[in-house]
Amino acid sequence: MKKVSIITVNFNQPKVTEELLRSIPATYQNLEIIVVDNGSKVISINNWQANYSQVKFIRSEENLGFAGGNNLGIKEATGDYLFLVNNDTEFTARLIEKLVAVMDSKPEAGMISPMIKYYSDKNLIQYAGYTQMNYYTCRNSCIGLREKDTGQYNNITAPTAYCHGAAMMIRKDAIAKAGLMSENFFLYYEEVDWCEHIKRAGYEAWVCTEALIYHKESVSVGKKSKLKEYFMNRNRILFIRRNAPFVSKLVFYPYFVLLVVPRNILSYIKDKNFNFISMLLKATWWNFTHGKNSKNLGYPIKTIS
Repeated sequence: MKKVSIITVNFNQPKVTEELLRSIPATYQNLEIIVVDNGSKVISINNWQANYSQVKFIRSEENLGFAGGNNLGIKEATGDYLFLVNNDTEFTARLIEKLVAVMDSKPEAGMISPMIKYYSDKNLIQYAGYTQMNYYTCRNSCIGLREKDTGQYNNITAPTAYCHGAAMMIRKDAIAKAGLMSENFFLYYEEVDWCEHIKRAGYEAWVCTEALIYHKESVSVGKKSKLKEYFMNRNRILFIRRNAPFVSKLVFYPYFVLLVVPRNILSYIKDKNFNFISMLLKATWWNFTHGKNSKNLGYPIKTIS
């Protein structure tokens, strides 16, 4: 039986993280659970260690972002398969077993995600796979997003364009070849970028809709915030810089500057989100003034709470 390391990152959400830990079934026998506390203001590890003695807890004194926090856990993991899950998810029965069965039988699968449904409406799908990225616009589609589950995606176990960052199991050998997640994304697009690198290393991304996890969407960042607007725009450009063919870049850059930026500014004005304008301009300018591997995030991380 292959060993599975479950890795999750906590940032100022001790109760949410504890709910996740309680949802992990004890049916899979060869399991390692790692919780990374990502610079939380209130340190909960002492209480956790008393209540969850089987869990390995790692503390970072600073917020390293989604990629950096997960990378800390990955470095400590000893499993054959590493299952990265958001702390705002809830496991279902035989979730681990179903994903492991696919990974065991499909050596070409470097990573796999289950079907994801919204915790608030457990008949509503969030993810059943991704379409390929359009490198000219940096747009793709999440298959099944906000659709009622009527069985339309049952029994799908197949390659997909990308796995979903809320729940993805990765073969440790694939990480050894492709490397860790790029920490200069900090938040958003890092798992898509990682999928690209894992595929370049000779593996495929898969989805298994018979495996299911529930996601409490937007607990961490919120639906609208300056943080989200900055990193979504900054990292959209950064993803293209790191992954798109040269010809696609020649189309994407003027498309973003001449169409996306004015369109977004008009949307911000209409919605009276005037403070988002500076975030968009700052995110765009960062990509003109920093290398694609720069670790300067261009955002005051200490202000994130």
